[in-house]
Amino acid sequence: MRHVYSGKVRELYETDDGVLLLVATDRISAFDHVLETEIPDKGKILTQLSLWWFDQLADIAANHLVDAAIPAEFAGRAMACRPLSMIPVECVARGYLAGSGLAEYRESGAVCGVPLPAGLTDGSRLAEPVFTPATKAPLGEHDENIPAAAVAELVGAEVAADVERITLDVYARGAELAARQGIIVADTKIELGFDADGLLRLADEVLTPDSSRFWPADQWQPGRSQPSLDKQYVRDWLTSAESGWDRHGGGPPPPLPEPVVERTRDRYVRAYESITGRRWG
Repeated sequence: MRHVYSGKVRELYETDDGVLLLVATDRISAFDHVLETEIPDKGKILTQLSLWWFDQLADIAANHLVDAAIPAEFAGRAMACRPLSMIPVECVARGYLAGSGLAEYRESGAVCGVPLPAGLTDGSRLAEPVFTPATKAPLGEHDENIPAAAVAELVGAEVAADVERITLDVYARGAELAARQGIIVADTKIELGFDADGLLRLADEVLTPDSSRFWPADQWQPGRSQPSLDKQYVRDWLTSAESGWDRHGGGPPPPLPEPVVERTRDRYVRAYESITGRRWG
């Protein structure tokens, strides 16, 4: 194998026959930093949940998976994939208002150029899901929300329309299936790329606690930050007084205390078990 790339969470290898191995580590990132502390089992949870979702979404979009052996050292945390030419945007769908979408709405009354009704608040449900793409920033830099028209400028109107349709369809299916298990999918980010035959495929991860906001439906209450089963818990701790970290001071985030590590892992496990109906481990 040849090591090709290191991302915030994943390592990419290429085998002699051209198959890519996408290996999810236990690293966790927040605010464009890769944290010093890892979350046990996180890479395996992301991988196994993505594989489950790829099955559920097969009629909506083809994916990057190929049938190839996974080396024992990467068992449970790697996917064998075909090479793709990636769409150079983060494909985001939002059904609820939170995060950067909420911040943008508070400033302009819109998200990515999409006007929204007045009076919405943290956690508000949108009348219908919206496509809110973002730039793909290099490691250490921040993704920026962009209007859908900017995607068309990058990839052409026809491809941009396909990207928006697939993103919203993936979100709709994910939200529907998760809702049956008592989970709200507030938003999600997917990655898409073209294979050698020009077919647009789902890639990377899909509908995981790293790429989505998962809220327990029975605790949803607009007007406040929502309890979550995703990495928002880590973001919230880092910005709390307890962490002592100045997010805007330029220094790296502090290590996560063991209780925060355990609670984060518990949230990832609960997300996996709640959505799939399977026991972890």
